[in-house]
Amino acid sequence: MVEEEDVVIVGAGIAGLATALALKRLGIRSLVLERSEGLRATGAALTLFPNAWLALDALGVSHKLTSLYAPIKRGLITNVQTGATREFSFTDGTNGTGAGPRAMLIGCDGVHSVVGHWLGLAPPVSSGRSAMRGLAVFPQGHGLNQEFRQFVDAGMRAGFVPLTDKEIHWFFVYQSPSNGENFAGNPELIQRELLENYAKHLPPLYLDILRHCDLSTLTWAPLMFRYPWDIMFKNLSKDNITVAGDAMHPMTPDLGQGNCSALEDATVLGRHIGKILTEEGKIDSRDIAEAIDGYVKERKWRVTWLIEFYGYGLHFYCHYWVSNGKVCLKEISNMESQEKFKGQSVEFDNSAN
Repeated sequence: MVEEEDVVIVGAGIAGLATALALKRLGIRSLVLERSEGLRATGAALTLFPNAWLALDALGVSHKLTSLYAPIKRGLITNVQTGATREFSFTDGTNGTGAGPRAMLIGCDGVHSVVGHWLGLAPPVSSGRSAMRGLAVFPQGHGLNQEFRQFVDAGMRAGFVPLTDKEIHWFFVYQSPSNGENFAGNPELIQRELLENYAKHLPPLYLDILRHCDLSTLTWAPLMFRYPWDIMFKNLSKDNITVAGDAMHPMTPDLGQGNCSALEDATVLGRHIGKILTEEGKIDSRDIAEAIDGYVKERKWRVTWLIEFYGYGLHFYCHYWVSNGKVCLKEISNMESQEKFKGQSVEFDNSAN
């Protein structure tokens, strides 16, 4: 048997910190390695669908967010070419509520994971699209309804969602060649290009939101993903080493499931590790490989399915609707995918220290 802190987590992002918390709920201490000097906030906002709230419930922290942000119940998607608008709904899945040798290593080190590379995973590939995202601030209040709005056109998708009565998260996704212009690290240029070029044909409401953007939150990034067959058929673990979050399953934001899936990873991994604890609450090193194998088998099906059927499907369906004005966009209920994720399967003893 191994000693405490014999679990190493590489990366202190969402997957890494959530995994560390899941282990802590089981009474297992872990060492989290992060190359940045401290924890930092980047970007504008996170999309959390019901499966993510189930994971946060299991981790015992969902109540810290539900008291701050109201849930989004309704969304609208508008075809910029025709002006046609369709409504879709969201179901509510919340319940209100320097390392030496180690026994286990979990790579949570992002899209370009060193641990994933060591395991033999193929590098992520470009989706042919890029995303601009930011946070708009209205000091006197924006006065908008608590609903998710999207606008689609050939080669682009844009949208926004209010976070509070004064803050709005917005995004703009567009087709871009891999050798296209790079806007990284230049928020003033990003805002100017959006207003004067990429988004100039969008409704005045959207443009006003762009003008109110807090430039410190404005980001640009190419959208990368891992082919689903690489996840399904490549090695996601070896002995006592595995990956989680973007290190395992980088995906495009069409479903808003990247962060949600990372939280799922943490709770599922914690559950499988919990099964090999001894009566003294220690990890039995003889069973680590079995626990990791169980985690990998469960997660590879889930995330492959998300990337292939839902990620691809939603993106191409919206494109088809724009290209064929007579085609009606069916009600999009992202929560269909949540039926695969059962809340009772990720329970932890929240009384653990």
